[in-house]
Amino acid sequence: MIHLPTRPLLFVVSAPSGAGKTTLCERLLAEFDNLVYSVSCTTRAPREGEEDGVNYHFLTRDAFEKKITAGDFLEHAIVHGNLYGTLRSEITDAFARGKNVLMDIDVQGAKQIRNFLAATRDDDPLRCGFVDIFIVPPSLEVLQKRLVARAKDSEAVIARRVEHAANELKHWQDYRFVIVNDRLDASYDALRSIYIAEQHANFAVTASRK
Repeated sequence: MIHLPTRPLLFVVSAPSGAGKTTLCERLLAEFDNLVYSVSCTTRAPREGEEDGVNYHFLTRDAFEKKITAGDFLEHAIVHGNLYGTLRSEITDAFARGKNVLMDIDVQGAKQIRNFLAATRDDDPLRCGFVDIFIVPPSLEVLQKRLVARAKDSEAVIARRVEHAANELKHWQDYRFVIVNDRLDASYDALRSIYIAEQHANFAVTASRK
């Protein structure tokens, strides 16, 4: 039997709010049992129904800042006054269990990860397994209609989200793959096809291209 080196995936998905990222990611997680969701850390208080270690790792600000100082985070940011971040150990522990990892993260977080991995060895498992996908709406007009249809935000909040999305869309060229989410089923087929293909990508060639 031929034994080839394994290549666990760090599957990073970004999208503007309302582009359909959450629905697509949930479908991917439901279909593939070798894929697990990366649980982030945060300093915000748990909301009703949220569980520590399931929805987030809830930390005090002091504990979070100590982890920043120790270099434990793959990426971290301040969002609405609260700290959020992804522990490197969250990824490496999953890799050790033979799992691929899905990260649902914004443009700035994805950039931090790229910068972090650029400073690692060519054969670092996180670097070799890094795959980034940007999901975009067909247009900003369509995105606005989707946000209005969700009926979760005020007109002012929707306007800010659309403006923020316009800025995020400027970074589409930073990603290896871009999916225009016009039709949900077709977009999911594209996402799962990328996932399946990347599981079979040549480990050595992938590492050399970073």
